[in-house]
Amino acid sequence: MLETNSARRCDWAKSEILEKYHDAEWGVFSLDPHLHFEQICLSGLQAGLSWELILTKRPGLRKLFANFDYRLISQWPDDEAKKICQNGEGIRNIRKITAVLNNARAFSELEDKHGNACEYAFRLIGEKVIKNAYSSWSDIPAYSDEAAILSRAFRGAGFQYFGPTIAYAYMQSVGFVDDHIIACFRKQL
Repeated sequence: MLETNSARRCDWAKSEILEKYHDAEWGVFSLDPHLHFEQICLSGLQAGLSWELILTKRPGLRKLFANFDYRLISQWPDDEAKKICQNGEGIRNIRKITAVLNNARAFSELEDKHGNACEYAFRLIGEKVIKNAYSSWSDIPAYSDEAAILSRAFRGAGFQYFGPTIAYAYMQSVGFVDDHIIACFRKQL
């Protein structure tokens, strides 16, 4: 077993907000549907932007999206996306905002069909946490075969902004994948 340094973090956690997210949230296994829906949304909203920006805007995004209550959002009319885009607390990309509303409907339908969308997603990737052993963040791939399977299934269920790269970021965030680098104090060996 390798020794880890308790002061060492994954090399992407380079600011206070990223450190807090890394230390308390990223990679923590969960089957909480509200957390999963939020992470799906944040991962999609992040496309082309920095994760630091998304975390900075997260309080505003939670406010704009009713704390990512997918059942509530699934009832919102499509024109709600235009109102959300006009608010400076969020992201002003109409396609991404529309995708959040659409994905709330798709997530609700997955819950209705499968009982728990998170458990369904976990079954799709083999019902085990994928534990990788990378030395550097630059070694970690942008997606995996499991992310491609998850992306294909969710897009088939109507999700938008959920390609394999976004699916992989979501999997990392909810602990379906442990991609903490080997030297990171959070790495579970």
